Amino acid sequence: MRVLGIDPGLRNLGWGVIEVDGSRLAHVANGICRSAGEGLAERLVSLFEQLSEVVHRHVPDSAAVEQTFVNKDGAATLKLGQARGVALLVPGRAGLEVSEYAPNAVKKAVVGVGHADKRQVAHMVRLQLPGVEISGADAADALAVAICHAHHARTGTRVAEAIARAGA
Repeated sequence: MRVLGIDPGLRNLGWGVIEVDGSRLAHVANGICRSAGEGLAERLVSLFEQLSEVVHRHVPDSAAVEQTFVNKDGAATLKLGQARGVALLVPGRAGLEVSEYAPNAVKKAVVGVGHADKRQVAHMVRLQLPGVEISGADAADALAVAICHAHHARTGTRVAEAIARAGA
């Protein structure tokens, strides 16, 4: 299974693609879509086009997006929500199943604690994906989202198999 992880942002939208084979994870690619343009609409179109190219180039089977937390600046939260809309729209438009994870759930799945800082997340991503060269903090967060999804997908598969065995 190939998973696309997305860390939404209006200026920098991080993305990471991993390959999942049972309990083994392998890095495929990662990067940052940097919005271009003066106005909000231009920036959103820029992110849409760049992320669409990522989906086209790497052909993921599923996608995972980090949920937005609400901060004190309502306008900034609203703009981030619009970038998050692009992050959901692109894989959804490509026919992918899209899952969403809270930032604390991502950190807990990758680091083991829900309040890890960005350095700890990047360090654990490097440990779980040996040899990876991370394009930046946003890409590290996106890879963490993909890893979180891989862990949750495995758990869901094991639960479904156990239920099937119990019913047989």
